[in-house]
Amino acid sequence: MKVNPNKIKKLITQIESLIELLMSEEQRYKDVFNSVHSHYSESTKNFIYYNSIRKVDLRSLQKKLQNLGLSRLAKAEGHIMSSLVKTRFILYKLLDELPPYAIKPGLSIKNGKRLLNKHSKELLGYRSKGRRVRIMVTQPTQAAYDYNMVHEMVGLGMNCARINCAHDDPEVWEKIINNIKKASKAHGKTIKIAMDLAGPKIRTGHITPGPKIKKFSPERDESGKIINPAIIELVPVIMEDSEYNSLPVSAEWLKKLEKSDLLFLKDSRDKHREFKVIEISINKVIVHCYETSYIETGTLICCNRSTMLDTHIGELPPIEQHILLKTNDSLIITKDNVLGSPAVYDDEGKLIENAHISCQTPEVFNRIKEGEIILFDDGKIEGRIETILEDYLKVKITRAKDTGSKLKAEKGMNFPETNLGISGLTEKDKIDLEFVTQHADVVNFSFVNSKEDVEELLVELKKWNVTNSLSIILKIETKFAFDNLIEILLAAMKVKHIGVMIARGDLAVETGWENIGRIQEEILALCSAAHIPVIWATQVLENFAKKGLPSRSEITDAVHSLQAECIMLNKGPYMENVLQLLTKILSNMEHYHEKNETMLPKMEKA
Repeated sequence: MKVNPNKIKKLITQIESLIELLMSEEQRYKDVFNSVHSHYSESTKNFIYYNSIRKVDLRSLQKKLQNLGLSRLAKAEGHIMSSLVKTRFILYKLLDELPPYAIKPGLSIKNGKRLLNKHSKELLGYRSKGRRVRIMVTQPTQAAYDYNMVHEMVGLGMNCARINCAHDDPEVWEKIINNIKKASKAHGKTIKIAMDLAGPKIRTGHITPGPKIKKFSPERDESGKIINPAIIELVPVIMEDSEYNSLPVSAEWLKKLEKSDLLFLKDSRDKHREFKVIEISINKVIVHCYETSYIETGTLICCNRSTMLDTHIGELPPIEQHILLKTNDSLIITKDNVLGSPAVYDDEGKLIENAHISCQTPEVFNRIKEGEIILFDDGKIEGRIETILEDYLKVKITRAKDTGSKLKAEKGMNFPETNLGISGLTEKDKIDLEFVTQHADVVNFSFVNSKEDVEELLVELKKWNVTNSLSIILKIETKFAFDNLIEILLAAMKVKHIGVMIARGDLAVETGWENIGRIQEEILALCSAAHIPVIWATQVLENFAKKGLPSRSEITDAVHSLQAECIMLNKGPYMENVLQLLTKILSNMEHYHEKNETMLPKMEKA
């Protein structure tokens, strides 16, 4: 191959100047190397190298190296010094020369991959046969009471179970964990247990509740004829993740029901209604109804069999209310915890009172400024702060659906332009840590924003003497977390086992939808340089999990997640189907991708 010696010499000069930059940065960070855990001594050095080289625009150099058929350094983050030294050696050989002086190559390509694999195994447990990427599954409340469901998850390839401390309580958490351990033993597997600290999630307050009532209607065709009856599930108790068509009745009464029994009641409109028992299973009875029914808490139910005593419908959740907001509407956000309500108009449509809702984290009032942006419900609604008073602030809605957007209780609020200065650890988190330290393998640290947040968590872990036995996953979900990620990781690398979760939902809202693609790539690269496992989270196959049918974009997203070491799935009634599909996708596509590297197996027909 003919080469231009002058061009090769210029490339050598550029490569050697980069190596000199890395060596000087190594000297500057000597104190940092001494402070990290020995587990990350090599990784920290490589991490510093990578951050240093990213201060330079390498695109021109990359193109020139590519034209020579050499490494473009595009996927060298896990072994950056080694790749530079080897590229330098090859360039000298193209001149038929040897480098005038030797440079220690640092971590090799093979050893860089080995470290990441080792850290992934320690943090997330053993991988499943046939796939590198692990799967973490969020456990619903039902997992505390339905062992078979947990057993199925383990059998279908769940490697790590996630329990969110923002929901339920220690009694439910312990039941879930017991079922996980029982299922793990039955399958001969070890399933890691990760528990999310709730963190200072900023949410809307409660709205005046609606009536405790449910409506059931049969399915009709265009002429009004019934195609299918309304299907209702009679259960002993309604839980957070119960289906809408569930009605609670006494467990003892349920056990006495027989197939083909007829049940009679008067609905909330005094309409006589009849249910027919179709199917009976453990803790659930399926009934059919052929007329629209409004069933409320306390409704009396009778059975056609005289031996059956009457019973009542148990406690139903109130109908969830909302505030309808349109562009240019005004919304009052109160500091005090008062029930929210929609805007009030007179008979002529004139506004009497603005819609209002509370903020569950009143500390934000101390930081926000007029003119700043506020986002609601994962960015579905956008507003701008117009006025800030002692007890409330006034927001003008700048973006909503043309027909209006519904703002409900417990929805996220984001202030992307505001440094709220709220710590990643709340008082509730510190209380929950007692349970987490005794029962979990991993603590998922929500809303970490700075190295100080990490240091605060390490202080708490030290109190429970679990600093190096309880693993930590840092959830990166804010603009400030991303901006401070280098310092956050260096602070976390003082302990033995850490990982990073890319919480893409909040992160996209905070940083802008147009930026999330770039930002998740940067997080992946930074963590790869530090040999820190990454968990790919938020809305992975979520449509499939909730509705039973995946979208094309969800499949593409699942394939893209091969760059991570683990995928987190949220809960849904079709989780078994999701696990089956995701395992197939990951197993098939790993022939074509090794993390962020494209592989070239023999091409086959579809």
